[in-house]
Amino acid sequence: MGLTKSEIFTDEQNQLSTLLKAIAHPARIAILQRIIISNTCICGDLVGELGLAQATISQHLKELKTAGIIQGTIEGVSVCYCINPKTWKLLEDQLGAFLGSYKGETTCC
Repeated sequence: MGLTKSEIFTDEQNQLSTLLKAIAHPARIAILQRIIISNTCICGDLVGELGLAQATISQHLKELKTAGIIQGTIEGVSVCYCINPKTWKLLEDQLGAFLGSYKGETTCC
């Protein structure tokens, strides 16, 4: 099977796909939920709360940060993470528009 031809899709389709791929793991959903619930930056307390190894959490944080969903700052020896509001709003708008485009039940199936 060949590579995905992303150039044949719109920028919005590619962008939404990238963001959804970044959050498409239960650990990443849990990390995002924890950050949202805390309503502040999270600094290293995710290991105890999620029960995952530090290396695993770090890898998931890296994926979320690479996608721009979270942002991080260094405070001493800790890296603190919070939701990137600009990307979160973009995800909310694009996903909302996509899900809202379904107009209801059809009789074709």
